[in-house]
Amino acid sequence: MEDSRVTLTGLDLLLLDPGRIRGRRYGLLAHAASLSAEAMPAHLALLGTGASPPSRLFAPEHGFWGVEQDMIPALERHDPLTGLPVTSLYGEDASSLAPRPEVFSELDLLLIDLQDVGCRFYTYAATAVWAAEVALSRGCEVWVLDRPNPLGGERVEGNLRREGFESFVGAFELPVRHGLTLGELVLLEAGRRGWPAEGLQVVAAKGWSRSAGWLETGRPWVAPSPNMPTPGTALLYPGLCLVEGTTLSEGRGTTRPFQLVGAPDVDPVAVAEALAIAAPPGVRCTPTLFRPQFQKHTGELCGGVELIVTDPSALSPFRLGVAVLAAFRKTAPETFEWRHEPYEFVTDRPAIDLLAGDDGLRLELDAGGDGRSWIEGWAGDEEAFRIERRPSLLYPEGGA
Repeated sequence: MEDSRVTLTGLDLLLLDPGRIRGRRYGLLAHAASLSAEAMPAHLALLGTGASPPSRLFAPEHGFWGVEQDMIPALERHDPLTGLPVTSLYGEDASSLAPRPEVFSELDLLLIDLQDVGCRFYTYAATAVWAAEVALSRGCEVWVLDRPNPLGGERVEGNLRREGFESFVGAFELPVRHGLTLGELVLLEAGRRGWPAEGLQVVAAKGWSRSAGWLETGRPWVAPSPNMPTPGTALLYPGLCLVEGTTLSEGRGTTRPFQLVGAPDVDPVAVAEALAIAAPPGVRCTPTLFRPQFQKHTGELCGGVELIVTDPSALSPFRLGVAVLAAFRKTAPETFEWRHEPYEFVTDRPAIDLLAGDDGLRLELDAGGDGRSWIEGWAGDEEAFRIERRPSLLYPEGGA
């Protein structure tokens, strides 16, 4: 299995020493991207070691196999390949987002192996922390099998989520692009929440540095959720997910989610020209037409832009997302609207405020601004978080 050119995840390292779980009654929180270096799903790889098999599987949003679209309950009861029982942590209401304490009465260990994408509103981190918290409260050990952050671990971008804007897409006080692996994020929250030191450990990945992007890991990309088909999608997601807070299509229902943005009756050239004036770095904004096959504007011809990353190192995706909203707000005011429907089980806050982490972006755009004043307020948050996160870092800063 060892290859100096390939990053080994916490799962890979556990598979090299399966005796560590022999005789343990353990649960596994994982999904379709939880693969070994040989591209074997985590639970099947663990079964193949001859050590103890998982007693129970836990599934995050989108389900254990990643087949459900966003905000669709994942109601698996058993894994079709193994017959193992599955506890869904994304059901029909907010109470389903954390496991019931009694489920850990049969377990003494919870393994967490989820591929995150390094963004505040990607929900797997909330699922991991909330599951770990319940498990530890019941005397069940928790091991996080760490994986690389596809965005790298150096850049921090965005405001901290404010009090009063908590949700499944804003569970923690983080910048949108936080630069942490899932294991580091769990350690950060463990410190904030005062968890006891015993009972929690992170099996750090081997061969990953904070400066590495996904291609440098040497691992193939497997979509961790249905609308995250490529590493390039992950690069754009921290900004373009803001579009979910509007009536614009963010490209769901096409082959290029979070790369296409638009709506019916939008002039693609006008939007592209507005973005050219804003000149977001590291990306080209091309006028285009597309037709979503599901979700917003199903079957309708949409005008808008396609976002093509030209320089990942120069890209500031959250700033890009703000620029995209401002361009559509300016050039298509009769089409652009904020989403009013409930969003991730929250009914008393607009979706855009939950994603933005406060109401500043919405208020500035509604007043005719372009979001730059809101962006100027990020600097203090970004620096404060860089300092706060240092004790939780498992991989040295500066590429050492």
